[in-house]
Amino acid sequence: MKQGAGAPTRRAVLGLTAGALAAPALAQARFPDRPLRLFVPWTAGSSSDVQMRSLAELAQATLGQPVVVENRPGASGTLHVQPLAASRPDGYTLGQMHLSIVRRPFLVRTPPWDAVADFTHILRLCGWMYGVAVKADSPWQDWRSFIAHAKANPGKLTFATSGIATTNHLAMEELGVREGVEFTHVPYRGSSEGMTAVLSGAVDCIADSSVWVPQVESGAMRALCVWTAERVPRLPGVPTLKELGHDMVVTSPYGISGPKGMDPGVVRALHDAFKAALFSPANTAVRAQFDMPEQYLDSEAYAGFIAQRAEYEKTMVQRLGIRLD
Repeated sequence: MKQGAGAPTRRAVLGLTAGALAAPALAQARFPDRPLRLFVPWTAGSSSDVQMRSLAELAQATLGQPVVVENRPGASGTLHVQPLAASRPDGYTLGQMHLSIVRRPFLVRTPPWDAVADFTHILRLCGWMYGVAVKADSPWQDWRSFIAHAKANPGKLTFATSGIATTNHLAMEELGVREGVEFTHVPYRGSSEGMTAVLSGAVDCIADSSVWVPQVESGAMRALCVWTAERVPRLPGVPTLKELGHDMVVTSPYGISGPKGMDPGVVRALHDAFKAALFSPANTAVRAQFDMPEQYLDSEAYAGFIAQRAEYEKTMVQRLGIRLD
């Protein structure tokens, strides 16, 4: 039978059939189609862990798949970095990116990674509220009495942090230089462990993120200073470093990154989901709980920040002369 002018050819019919069959397959390949994992390099219950878990829970509502948090504490928050860099760049393995990761290549002879080249930076989230706190029954009522004791007892005062060469560790070293005193650093795997050490009397003070604030509010600890640009609303009587004569603001902004080579469409989907989570009322409340300043940057701007910060960290490490090997 002769085909009419408007009738489809056999080849066209086969093409339409193949297209119809391919469409569901393409739909099934949408990202994500299985659970994601998010490396958090701190102990469970720390301020960063609580914040990242909140983000994961909120983002999975947008992504339509679970975002499973894996805690990998230790090595100053860098134990997760090499597994992250070695993961497939498919968007299903993510990790917290922070300044210790950017800094570490400049602290060792053989850099284990390049924070600029070895990762896909998805978005910057927020920073930490750092400060120094002591046990409530300690003899130091304020920062000045603490420094006076340090000057009279060189090397005797100890401070806990979440690890060697972390932002808070280097900031305390810098403060020691500025004040003309010598502290002794006692690193722990996470800020919650450091807080416990101070409460037990094993260490004189903690210089770390705000996991210690509830202890100050309860009367178990006393804050001597905060490192934010302005005083913290929850601690209105505690001075900033600027008020104490030091032109220093230390917030150490962090974000989320994945392995290098991720598809731009996948990056966009992850960025949008975690950005929505960051600015949600639920996560805003969590950040307020830990006094974490919002410091959002999109993917392009965050990659630029990491590159710029790498140069700064290299200069700072060289100036302080700190090495890990």
